[in-house]
Amino acid sequence: MFAFTSRVLIEGLIGAKARGVDVRVMLNPARSSGSRANDETFEQLKAAGISVLWTNPKFAVTHEKSMVIDRSTALIATFNFSDKYFTHTRDYGLVLTDPAVVREMIACFEADWHRTSFMPPFGSRLLWSTTNSRETMAKFIDEATRTMTVQHPKFSDATILDRLLAAHDRGVRVRVICGGRHGISVSDMPDTFSALRILIRAGVKVRKQHRLRLHAKLITTDAKRALVGSMNIDRSAFDLRRELGMIVEDENAVAALRRQAHADWDEGRPYEPSDPLTVQVHSEGDDAASAGLDHVDLDHE
Repeated sequence: MFAFTSRVLIEGLIGAKARGVDVRVMLNPARSSGSRANDETFEQLKAAGISVLWTNPKFAVTHEKSMVIDRSTALIATFNFSDKYFTHTRDYGLVLTDPAVVREMIACFEADWHRTSFMPPFGSRLLWSTTNSRETMAKFIDEATRTMTVQHPKFSDATILDRLLAAHDRGVRVRVICGGRHGISVSDMPDTFSALRILIRAGVKVRKQHRLRLHAKLITTDAKRALVGSMNIDRSAFDLRRELGMIVEDENAVAALRRQAHADWDEGRPYEPSDPLTVQVHSEGDDAASAGLDHVDLDHE
């Protein structure tokens, strides 16, 4: 887990341990900025007798947000286990019972726990960084034929930008819901704003998330598939970090994801990104402030 500070969830784990559940937790030690959100949680879990480790140092950051219960049910989320992600951000989670998916997630957890290598099986529906995530996301976009909604806060990977433009050029109706500058680090603003400006010039419609801050990472295609995960459209997410996502084809799950994304699109406002050379001083006086979110410190990870 990248960030785990929710008191309710910490107490839930401690309660599970007390009733005899074998609980193991891996927490990311530090953000890319160097700040450490999980130190207190680590000590609390350790004091409760829970087996807890820092995540695999092979990765610059472990940004994955997942959980497996009783070797039968799994969660893959875009949200961290911190209160602001349950109250102030748009995020998604998948609850899964597919035995093959659960086994694969357990295999990766065990590899990271024991500091050994992990490779996803051929044909996996899961996206893992740093192995197959960029290629799988690119292929997912390439396979779209009619419609695509991209709900992502960050756009700083040229390969994926190229695939989005190619989809638009072949007639796919591509729509992008972005978060503006919210949750974007200063170093990522030029690439993200440039990418959005390129998409708009090509004819792609771009709107900004209204009300909630955008933290979700979702792509839906052709009203029948979705890609949900922890990874931003970002070079470091593909190349340096441990990340996890999944391609979803379950009809009910895809319909639920599409309904929310379409509602967010309908509520969103047309967005015109600033010149990337001035974006660092650009201020967006928007609906987030009027909704009471101007005080929320939403980190860019």
